Amino acid sequence: MRTDWSELPTQVRDGILAETGPISRVEPAPTGNHADVASTLHALDGRVFVKAARKLADRDGPEVMSLRREAAINPFVTEFTPRLHWTVEAGEWLALGFEHITGRAADFTPGSADLEILAKTVHALQTTSCPDVVRMAVERRWTSVGDDVTPLAGGALLHTDLNEDNFLIADGHAYLVDWAFAARGAPFVELGLLIPWLLKAGHTPEQADAWVTRFGSWTDADPAHIDLFSKVFAAKWWANGQTNTADWVRLHADLTGRWAEYRLGSRP
Repeated sequence: MRTDWSELPTQVRDGILAETGPISRVEPAPTGNHADVASTLHALDGRVFVKAARKLADRDGPEVMSLRREAAINPFVTEFTPRLHWTVEAGEWLALGFEHITGRAADFTPGSADLEILAKTVHALQTTSCPDVVRMAVERRWTSVGDDVTPLAGGALLHTDLNEDNFLIADGHAYLVDWAFAARGAPFVELGLLIPWLLKAGHTPEQADAWVTRFGSWTDADPAHIDLFSKVFAAKWWANGQTNTADWVRLHADLTGRWAEYRLGSRP
C-alpha cells in the first residue's frame, strides 16, 4: 500500500524540500508498485517526480533496492529516460527526484502509430551497451522452472518491463520509465518479455510473432532458445498464479500461456 506524502517522516520531507523548494501541490501517481511513495511535486521552479521507499529494520528492502538500481543506471540511459536530478537518504528512507515528463501511456493496439515509436526505441535500446552497474542476470528469473537456462544469458542491456505504462509518449518522443529490473541477457529475451503486452493490447499470437521478427536479435536467435524461453516464461507465471490470485498475475499467466501454446503447441 502506498504511503501518503504527508505521512513521510519530517526528516525525509525536509531533505526533499531542500532540493525542490516550497511545494504547492502533491499529485500521487495512478500506477506503479515499486515504491512506497510515487508522486509529482509541484514546486516553484517546476514539477519533479519523486519515488521514495522505506528501508527494512536492518537492511534495504526490495523497494529500496529497486530505487538504488534505478539511480545507478540512470546516467547511462538518459537517451531513453527522464533524468535523475537528486537523491535524498534520510530517516530510514531513500527518495529519488526525477525530471517530470508530461506524456501519455503508449498505445500498443494493432495499427497504432505508437508501435513504430516502440520499434524505433527498442532498436536503439538494443544497440546500447550494457553498463557495468547492471548486475542482474536475466536468466536467473527462470532457474526454478528450467534445468538449463544459460541460453537466455548474454551481455545485452534489457529493460525487461516494456509495458504501455512504462513507455511514455511526449511531443513525439518516447521515454522508458521504471528501470528497477534492468538486467543483462540475450537480446531476444527483451522481445519475448514484450510479447504478453502485445497480446494484452489485442494482438493475436500470430500478429505478435510477425511484429517481433522485424528485429535481428529475434530472427538471428536459435529457435530452440526462443522455445526454451517461451516454455520457462509460461511455467514461471503459471507457478506464480498458483500462489498469487491477484487479477494481474492470473492475466499474465494466461498471456504467457497463450504464447507458449502458439509457439510450442501446449501450455505449462
